[in-house]
Amino acid sequence: MAGPDRNFWQQRFAQQQTPWDRGAPGPHIEAWIADGGLKPGLRVAVPGCGSGHDVIALAQASCAVTAIDYAEAALTLTRERLAAAGASAEVVQADVLAWQPAEPFDAVYEQTCWCALHPDHWIAYASQLQRWLRPGGRLLMLAMQCQRPGAAEGRIEGPPYHMDIHMLRALLPSTQWAWPAPPYVRVPHPVGWTELALVLSRR
Repeated sequence: MAGPDRNFWQQRFAQQQTPWDRGAPGPHIEAWIADGGLKPGLRVAVPGCGSGHDVIALAQASCAVTAIDYAEAALTLTRERLAAAGASAEVVQADVLAWQPAEPFDAVYEQTCWCALHPDHWIAYASQLQRWLRPGGRLLMLAMQCQRPGAAEGRIEGPPYHMDIHMLRALLPSTQWAWPAPPYVRVPHPVGWTELALVLSRR
């Protein structure tokens, strides 16, 4: 497998080497709940759920959440935090490039999964997102913006990997997804990068 494998992520979570972790839910979840993008009762997938902060926030907003990760140490943290918060969610250990839900979701909250996957897997992951969602379902995405100097020489550096908006338009084409018009909200990330907040609808 190109890029980080299961052992890489297992070690990071087991050793608590997770500098990308805000220690709290992504700040844009609250905005999407307020504007109706995330409503009570929606079936929401959280791929690459990590330590579970976003899972808890969505569960507490009365969404039916499925948390997916393939590092057992990450899922252990998610289960512990769910129990401490008195919240519930389905927790699944699986490879997001292979796993399929029993029925399509209403929404996918995508923040830290795509940028953690090596670009060799992005076509497959984009196809997965389309398969996971019902027609009209929403992809709520925070696209990591972290272009490094090596990009000028064609280097692929990460994780996290830079999620260029032109690349996203190619992998999530307008024939399959309804795109919002730019400009897009820029969400600061604690490590100094930013994320673009996007909400796409599956056609």
